[in-house]
Amino acid sequence: MDFTDPNLRTVPVSLVDVSSYLPGDPVGTEYFTQFSRSERMAKNVMFRAPKARHHVQRDETAVDMVERAVAPLIDRHGAQELSTIDVLLTHTQLPDNPVMGCGAEVARRLNMRPRWVFDVHNGGCAAFVHMMELARTILRSTDARTALILATQNCAGPVFTQSEIRGLAQAPVPGDGCGAGLLVKNNAAPILDVECRTYPEFAGDMEFSTGSERRYWEPGEGQGCVSFTESKVAKVFSRGNRLVPEVALAVCDRIGVKGRDIDTFVTNQPNRLFLRNWHDALELPAERHPDTFDECGNLFAAGIPVTLDTENRAGRLRNGSIVLMSAFAHAGDFAGAAAVRWGAAV
Repeated sequence: MDFTDPNLRTVPVSLVDVSSYLPGDPVGTEYFTQFSRSERMAKNVMFRAPKARHHVQRDETAVDMVERAVAPLIDRHGAQELSTIDVLLTHTQLPDNPVMGCGAEVARRLNMRPRWVFDVHNGGCAAFVHMMELARTILRSTDARTALILATQNCAGPVFTQSEIRGLAQAPVPGDGCGAGLLVKNNAAPILDVECRTYPEFAGDMEFSTGSERRYWEPGEGQGCVSFTESKVAKVFSRGNRLVPEVALAVCDRIGVKGRDIDTFVTNQPNRLFLRNWHDALELPAERHPDTFDECGNLFAAGIPVTLDTENRAGRLRNGSIVLMSAFAHAGDFAGAAAVRWGAAV
């Protein structure tokens, strides 16, 4: 196979369907306010809390979440179609086993024998777009016909409700959920273009700390969590404001569409201010930039597929319309955008 063959770049690959799962009942913000501490960071726009979020329970694994997220796809397309998936890509925010991802176990649970199984970690909040690009590349360059991509956010309940963490400013913002996308080598709902960019210079700006000298795998005091300083929060906010519109408009330029003419714009959803700034940058009205922030909080990588599924089930995504997805990851070390001519099943 000649991977430089320009004909490969014209093979149509479609995002034919999406589905999602949210664990348990909504958790109100009052759960966190009883533990909240008086600190300046709580006033930062990056940490303004949603009205609700969902928390995965201790005995619910990432694979359990995937199985429940994929169930609607099985209902719509049949167990046989899903069992013959050629490419399986997973992104899990908090792997159940730190030594390995969940791809092989997902395949076992869903009775699949895919030829390609990859657990993708570095895409962060942009992982759904990242996996779309990886799946499209594999489908175009091989005889593979179908791909299943899975984004699982499962750290809100286990991590942000810890006794030393739940009083922090950032604790009420994340929520848990899982989103799935089915890709097929056809022209039913074609991926029009994808842009993925890595920014290595920002790779060290997000820290995972136990609040002590202890490394997260060592025994001792302190509970692990992503840590922030005010100066780093300001830098991340500035980068996020810039990166998401940049990659989104790069895709718009290549497909010959102005940002203001996009039918539906779906992004990751760290906070309300990012959401407002991003649709303003594309000159889009707020109603064309749906989100699930107030119902689900920051869903990290699952934010895009969960919002897509919510809009699709509500009948607000018109077949033939252009859906543009865009997100940035971590402290800005990765960003991606993808445009699809929508035609997914309901």
